Amino acid sequence: MLITAKKEQDGADEKKQLQKKKVKELKILDSKCSQNLCIFLGSFRVPYEEIKNAILEVNEKVITESMVQSLIKLLPEAEQMSVLAEMKEEYNDLAESEQFAVVMSGVKRLTPRLQAVLFKLQFEEQLNNIKPDVVSVTAACEELSQSHAFTKLLEIILLVGNYMNAGSRNGKAFGFSISYLCKLRDTKSADLKQTLLHFLADVCQEKYPEVMGFADELIHVEKASRVSAETLQKNLDLMGRQIKNLKKDLETFPPPQSDKDLFVEKMSSFVCTADEQFEKLDMLHKNMEKQYNDLGEYFVFDPKKISVEEFFGDLNTFKNMFQQAVKENLKRKEAEEKIKRAKLAREKAEKEKEEKLKNRVLDINAEGDETGIMDGLLEALQSGAAFKRKRGPRQAANHRRAGNAVTSILAKELMQEGTPSSSKQPAKKKSDEKEEPKLEGAQSLEELLDATSSRSN
Repeated sequence: MLITAKKEQDGADEKKQLQKKKVKELKILDSKCSQNLCIFLGSFRVPYEEIKNAILEVNEKVITESMVQSLIKLLPEAEQMSVLAEMKEEYNDLAESEQFAVVMSGVKRLTPRLQAVLFKLQFEEQLNNIKPDVVSVTAACEELSQSHAFTKLLEIILLVGNYMNAGSRNGKAFGFSISYLCKLRDTKSADLKQTLLHFLADVCQEKYPEVMGFADELIHVEKASRVSAETLQKNLDLMGRQIKNLKKDLETFPPPQSDKDLFVEKMSSFVCTADEQFEKLDMLHKNMEKQYNDLGEYFVFDPKKISVEEFFGDLNTFKNMFQQAVKENLKRKEAEEKIKRAKLAREKAEKEKEEKLKNRVLDINAEGDETGIMDGLLEALQSGAAFKRKRGPRQAANHRRAGNAVTSILAKELMQEGTPSSSKQPAKKKSDEKEEPKLEGAQSLEELLDATSSRSN
């Protein structure tokens, strides 16, 4: 029983494998094309019939730009699609990719439909890519021709150039090429610290301040410098051809193959709107070309030789260089001012230091004079030189009397210290000894010195 059941199971598995292998066999498509279609179908995971109906209805909610691009790229060739269209009865025996091709073969003029749908899906993006570029170049041409500040700046540059080239054949030039503006930075000063552009920026800032705002008058120059007129023309031509081809296809397109076939209805409405927008865009582009040609006459250059991108690229570069030179000049002046302030502060500090030292020396000298006087007085008292000075007769007598009185008082005080308080008074001196004169009220040495000093004064 178990062996029989196992054999039956093995037989069923082999049958399934053979059937599966039979389904995956390719009959029309090559392996590479089939593999690409399988990857596409696996990434979107939308039923085949739903994709077919979305193409017929031009349903932009189901069919996206990436899906249409993949279909145009991966669908089999027209001959293979015709062969597969006749194999509807073998649908179940076909591989997955071939089954999808059979379903898609039911849509008449599939490739033109897909190309028209893709153009419709991309039209708004193409319009938004072309229109801003046209507007930017047109606005830049108008700003440049109406900018008084930029015109004045060109006059100053021409004047400086003629002054520098005075005496040479280029000294009386009537103009110069716009491309020369970017070369102003190449001419440097003798010390290599500044360029001619820095000098011009400095001169304009000091003497012609109205020129400094020229960059604000050329706000569209930067955008215009990124526009390629050649690419712009190619995109416009492509759009015109696509609209023209779509019109022709709609004229010869077969009647709707079913009620779901809304291609002609929707695309006819779209092509009318697209044609109107293209006409407006084409008019803007022609106006842009006219503005650029007029600009060539104004600045004396050949618009056919100098492209829009090149011309506005040079202007944008010069504008940025000029603004950078202004900033560098400002930094340089700030640095010089900082160095100047530091130098003044250092000189002021040195001057104050010298004055302090001078005052200190004067104070020391004054103090030294007073100290010298006191030292000299003490030395004179110790050596007795103070008493050897010549005096007048009256002063000498007074000082002698004062000196004798001092001597007597000192002797008297010494005798009193050596004798007890209870002892008798010492005998009087001999009568033949002359009594020394006393100063009135001089009872002690201190009083005598005070009295002598006051009398001397």
